[in-house]
Amino acid sequence: MYLSLKGASVAFAGQTLLYDIDFEIRNKEKVAVVGRNGCGKTTLLRLICGELESEGDAKVSVSGDTVVGYLKQISFDDLNISLEDELEKAFERILSIKAEMDSLSDLLNRGDSNAVERYSLLEELYKNLGGYYYQKEKETIIQKFGFNEERKRPLSSFSGGQLTKIAFMKLLLSKPDLLLLDEPTNHLDLETVEWLEGYIKNYPSAVIFVSHDQMFIDRISDVVYEIEYGRIKKYIGNYTEFLKKKEQEKEKQRKEYEQQQKEIEKTEKLIERFRYKATKAAMVQSRIKSLEKTELIAPPEESDTRSFFADFTPELMSGGNVLEVKNLKIGYSEVLSKVNFLIKRGQKLGVIGANGKGKSTLLKTVMGIIPPISGNIIQGINLRIGYFDQHLAQYVSDKTVLDDYWDTFPTLTQTEIRSDLGAFLFRGEDVFKQVNVLSGGEKVRLCLCKMLKKKPNFLILDEPTNHMDIVGKQALERMLKNYPGTLICVSHDRYFIKEVCDSLLVFGENETRHLKLGYDEYVETEKAKEQQATNIKSEEKDPVKKGKYYSAFKELSKINKKIEKTEETIAIAEEFLEGMKAELLSEEIASDYLKLGELQKEIEEKEIEISALYTEWEELNLKREEMNEAAQ
Repeated sequence: MYLSLKGASVAFAGQTLLYDIDFEIRNKEKVAVVGRNGCGKTTLLRLICGELESEGDAKVSVSGDTVVGYLKQISFDDLNISLEDELEKAFERILSIKAEMDSLSDLLNRGDSNAVERYSLLEELYKNLGGYYYQKEKETIIQKFGFNEERKRPLSSFSGGQLTKIAFMKLLLSKPDLLLLDEPTNHLDLETVEWLEGYIKNYPSAVIFVSHDQMFIDRISDVVYEIEYGRIKKYIGNYTEFLKKKEQEKEKQRKEYEQQQKEIEKTEKLIERFRYKATKAAMVQSRIKSLEKTELIAPPEESDTRSFFADFTPELMSGGNVLEVKNLKIGYSEVLSKVNFLIKRGQKLGVIGANGKGKSTLLKTVMGIIPPISGNIIQGINLRIGYFDQHLAQYVSDKTVLDDYWDTFPTLTQTEIRSDLGAFLFRGEDVFKQVNVLSGGEKVRLCLCKMLKKKPNFLILDEPTNHMDIVGKQALERMLKNYPGTLICVSHDRYFIKEVCDSLLVFGENETRHLKLGYDEYVETEKAKEQQATNIKSEEKDPVKKGKYYSAFKELSKINKKIEKTEETIAIAEEFLEGMKAELLSEEIASDYLKLGELQKEIEEKEIEISALYTEWEELNLKREEMNEAAQ
């Protein structure tokens, strides 16, 4: 697979967004596109998939019949069919190849040798597309995205957000040659994000993805393209390597610029000193011409690091115990989870866990938006709460940004209003934009600006980083780390939780755990638990580790019997293999291409089986030697 753009440009309403873009992707590369909100990342994806056309003399090169898959191009023809039936449509390509293979099989049976090459090519493609395990992959994706109990529901019964997830699942299953993903981790829980990392990393074709999740980019990308000030630049490696290389290049350019400026200044002084001396005229003219021909090195362009900021000091200090939750059962018609925790002044609690377990429901219950099923919520004294709901990014209003903010704080002067909005990057004409036309990231900034102006001492935040670019996330991280008040935050952004939170509330199956651990410590603890569970299972299978209940003689006898049994199985399998190989050489099979292919496949499977048996035999013998040595 190969795709390239050369000299591509895109403009909207007479304003050029992308200039002279050079971009390429090949084979199985995983390419991340990064940059500030509004810089043109999604525009680039639309250009690649053909939704937009480039201006000027752009050259587009695409290899063969490359199939490009883009989430925003997926639609549902019939909302009355079930989720499961809709996902089956993703396998149209696989089923089409299988149908052609079946047709070619008939030709092969009739001795048509011309069909052999085509059949081989199709079988290879069928294998690469996952034709031998696509149903299993469908089951995995349904489970990972949390639709296992809803697979028979009609599409019409799902919300808009759920339909977007279903479209995403269908796109992944359809296995395009080039997969285009725009913020694929939005609204996914931690477990699903981690699964998606592995899926995309091992995806059999090329992937281009836009993301603001630093950890996600770091773990997947082979190449990073950054869009900044309308230009695009390529960096080999993941996100961490991109940042390092970018800084190194800027430092190199800075040194070369400063060195050249010194040389120019030195030459100009020399020219000025000898300009009017006849004996130095030739030398002066030579230096002047040299200066004129010098190709000037530009100073390094400063990165676009503009971000919002706020005076984040609460006006009022809360009591020591900020919020205590006792035997709280949360949910709507059914109990989603039972919660217990105490959060004290200054603590920052991260709420994590799978979707649908009750994380956002907990925050709404604490805020009194929905009633608890049972249990107690005890608020501390002097609380001034700032609540951010993830759905505020869909906030709708015909008012301008200026009027919307002013209506919230009518006693402020226009100068104070402009100053507050300017701190959150609403400057100049931006304050006269209608709220309705703001991007998701801009709406989040406006809502944060209004919330923080009230100087709360207890922040309750539900997915505050959705729609934010990396620089915006970093700004919020800095503010929250330095915030002297108390915080509860639901987030699926692992890097954000790691940087900000000092304790965790983990939602699991029908229970929650309040852990006084940071995210890194939590991950290490969970890994240790998994390893311990693996070791226990291993010990259960290995009676050597059962101490006094272990009979060395009986176990050694068992192993000897297993070795004998394995040797018998190997002998039978090898005899069967020899028979198949002999059959392969017969004239009858040699002219039947279909049977030839089937027999060859059976031989390969039998060889794999024998290899596994030998491995088992070797392990048993090694174990027997260890037991004999221990007994001596």
